[in-house]
Amino acid sequence: MKGTILVGTASQGFLRSVDDGASWHRLGLKEAIEFDGVVRSVVVHPQDPKTILAGADAGLCISIDGGAHFARIDSPMNDQAVWSIAIDPENPSYIYAGTGAPSRAAMFRSTDAGKSWQRLSPEIPEFCQGVNRPRILTISIDPADPAQVWFGVEEGGLWRSSDRGSTWRRLDPECGITNSDIHCISMLPASGQHPHRTFVATVNSVFVSTDGGKGWSGKASRDRFEGLYYTRAIQPLAGDGALMLAVGDGTPGTKSRLYRSTDRGDNWVPALLHAEPNSTFWSLSVHPADPNLLFAGTKYGDLFRSLDGGRSWFKEWRAFPEITAVAWTPFEAPVRAHPRSIT
Repeated sequence: MKGTILVGTASQGFLRSVDDGASWHRLGLKEAIEFDGVVRSVVVHPQDPKTILAGADAGLCISIDGGAHFARIDSPMNDQAVWSIAIDPENPSYIYAGTGAPSRAAMFRSTDAGKSWQRLSPEIPEFCQGVNRPRILTISIDPADPAQVWFGVEEGGLWRSSDRGSTWRRLDPECGITNSDIHCISMLPASGQHPHRTFVATVNSVFVSTDGGKGWSGKASRDRFEGLYYTRAIQPLAGDGALMLAVGDGTPGTKSRLYRSTDRGDNWVPALLHAEPNSTFWSLSVHPADPNLLFAGTKYGDLFRSLDGGRSWFKEWRAFPEITAVAWTPFEAPVRAHPRSIT
C-alpha cells in the first residue's frame, strides 16, 4: 500500500508510516506540533491529499507535505486545544473547527480556506457536570446539503446550523435526545426509497432521525451491543447503507467491540477481532479511495486494521500512546524529514 498512515496521539504528537506500518516516525523537534504534544483530530483535504489539518494543543495546524511537517495556522485558536475539524467537501474554502478542554469550548469558521477565522455564535458554558470542561467532539457537514452543519459537545448538547454556521440552534433539550453528552454525528444520504439518515451517538445510546432532525428514535447501546454502553464512534462506509460502530464498557474501558451494519443502522453484527483490544475503541477511519481499508484506534493505543471493509480486524504489530485520531492519505510523505525511526 502506497501512501501515508497518520496516527494522532495524546502524548507523542503524530506518528506516521509510509511503508504500510512496517516502521513509524515521529515529528521532528521544531514543529508546530510538539514532539510530545497532543493531537485531538486530523482531516485530509478532500481535493488535495498532501494537505492535512490537525487539531492540537498548540491550536490548528497544517501540513502541505503529507504530514512530514506542520505549521500553525494563525487564528483565534492559537494555544487552544482543537478537538474537531470539518472541511466542506463541496466548497473547501469553508472549514469548521471546535475547541475544548482545557480550553473554553467554542466553534470557529473560515470561509477563505483558513486565511481568516471567525468565532461563531454558540455560547457553551465553561464547566459542565460530567467532564468538568466541555469539548466539541464532533462536527458533521451534511453531504447532501453542505449548508447544514452540525456539532456535538461532551457535555453540551447537539447543535445545528442551516446557513453554513452563521446561526445555530441547540436541538437536544426539545427533540427527544435525552443525553447532552454527544460523542459522534454521522449521516447517510437518501438512496432509492431510503430517506436521509442522521445518526447521533451519545455516551450511552444511538439516536436516528429520518426527517432532518425534527424527530428522533433512540435505543440504549447496552441493550443492543452485548451489554456495552459507551458508544464512541459511527463511521459510514462505501456502499449503500454500510456503517461501522465502536462501543466499549467505559472510558478507558476494559472491553470493546466493533459492529457493522449493512442496512443503514437497523441491525448490527459484531466484527471479527483477531486480537482483544486493550481498551475502548476511540477512533475510526476509512480509506477515501479503497473502501476495504479501515483503521480503528483504542484509548490505550492499540491500532487495528481491516482489509475487508470492516468485517474482520487485525492488530498492528506495535503499541502506540493514547490514540486520538487516525487518517490515511495517498500522498507519500518524505521519510527524510524524520531521521529517527522508532519501534
